[in-house]
Amino acid sequence: MIFLRPQIAGGRPGTLDGAWWPRSRDIGAQLRGLVTALSAHIAPVSRVGLDRDAWDGVPEHLFIDRRLVHIDWFPIGDDTVLFTRDDGNLVALLVIPPHATQHQARQAMAQALDLDNLAQAEQILVDAGLDRKGGPAA
Repeated sequence: MIFLRPQIAGGRPGTLDGAWWPRSRDIGAQLRGLVTALSAHIAPVSRVGLDRDAWDGVPEHLFIDRRLVHIDWFPIGDDTVLFTRDDGNLVALLVIPPHATQHQARQAMAQALDLDNLAQAEQILVDAGLDRKGGPAA
């Protein structure tokens, strides 16, 4: 499930452009649908930036809709995914852990989509009662 702001921030500091709630940590299976949806709504995606340690099935690239999409692995944390559009602009999404409850996911999505939100992804998850692995916060 993905939610985007009506206008993508395009690098405005301290904000996210939307939220994504994957159903598993199998990035190869989850990423195809996400990239297809983003490409249809904002612009073709050429690169994806993720934290290698946060996902299963780590590819170096994927062919999605007959396009090569490069996967870059950075230690950015499992709470964020970055997309580079063909025009070079970045789109940053909050990643809601797959095991979040519907209530937690809705709360995190609402905060990420709030135009006045300045909280970073990790803080949004904490505010929603989630830890980095999708369980209840301690």
